[in-house]
Formats: sequence, C-alpha cells, structure tokens
Amino acid sequence: MATPAQVLAALKRGNDRHRTKARLIRSQIALGPATANEQHPAAVVLGCIDSRVPAEVVFGLGIGDAFIARVAGNIVDKNMLGSLEFACAIAGARVIVVLGHTGCGAIMGAIDDVELGNLTDLLARIKPAIARTSFAGEHKSGNLGYVDAVARTNVRLAVGDIRQGSEILAALEKTGDIAIIGAVYDLGSGKVDFLDERAASTAAQSDLK
Repeated sequence: MATPAQVLAALKRGNDRHRTKARLIRSQIALGPATANEQHPAAVVLGCIDSRVPAEVVFGLGIGDAFIARVAGNIVDKNMLGSLEFACAIAGARVIVVLGHTGCGAIMGAIDDVELGNLTDLLARIKPAIARTSFAGEHKSGNLGYVDAVARTNVRLAVGDIRQGSEILAALEKTGDIAIIGAVYDLGSGKVDFLDERAASTAAQSDLK
C-alpha cells in the first residue's frame, strides 16, 4: 500500500504531465470494466465545481485513481465529511486534497454578498475566509489578487474544518495513515500549488502532532 507521501508525489507528477501536456496514455474504456467489482482510490480530492478545474485532468488521473468531490467554493459540511470518512476509513484513500483555484466565482460571490436561494447559505460558509485574509490591496471582487488571496485562506480553513469536524480523519492523520493538505490550482499556468507540504510530510512519517 502506498504511503501518503508516495500518493502526493504521484499527484505532483500527474500535474506536471498536465502542465507540460505530456499526458499518460491509458485506455479509460478498459479501466471501466477493470474497476467494476471493486475500487481502491489512493486519494480523494475536494474541489470546486468550476468547469475549468476537473481534478482528473489537473492531476492526470484515470478511472479508479481517486474519489472526486466537488462543490462550489470547495466548502466542508457534514455530508462532505461523511464522504471523506468513507473514502479514507473504509475505501483506503491515503491523501485528502482540498483544491481551490484562482479566479473562483464562489469566492467573488461571497465577497460581493450575493444572495440567491440556497446559494446564500453556501456563500456564507466562505465569509470566514474573507474576514481572515490579510491583503494590502483593494478588497473587491474585481481585484483578482484579493480574490485569490481569499481562495487560499478558504482552502486552509477547509483543511481545518476537516480536522476539527471529523475525529476519524484527525486520528488517521495523527497516526500517519493519511495526509490532509490544501492546494490551489492556477487557471493560467495549470500548476497546483500545495499550501502545507510540511504537514503532509510529517503525516507520512507518522508523527504529526
């Protein structure tokens, strides 16, 4: 079984292939039947629903490689925590990646106090990231530098929400069975920037405090 550090390294290699357009050629049609009876994904990616950030493409993944959970603003709630617990505690995924991205519309909506049906409550979950983001420039949705700064804070808070909201996942991370890490995808460059590699490395060594 791969370690969290090995899985993280594989995700990085996949992103490198994506950025350099050096795609790994595999038959997705063949992979479907091969995984029909069981699955053993090595990672679970919690990303935004943005159409420009498909995690399978961003990390060069195929059928059966990872669980992919998507919700606007990559927020964490009880249903998401339950899904992550299934992915790691039952199905054996070794890494949880919370994947935000630049130019995020959900972040912009939260900054602009957009209110629209159920979206209002969803965007409210992003507001703490706005309050906790230090940024020297203009605090408006039209300032993409500010939007991206809030997105990074939002990812870090989501990682914290996972640790605080799930005793199961926190315990697995503490023993080094999994790593929980935040990341931000740059729409322009195609690069994934991992925000807390120290934590992932420590988890891989089984002595995360």
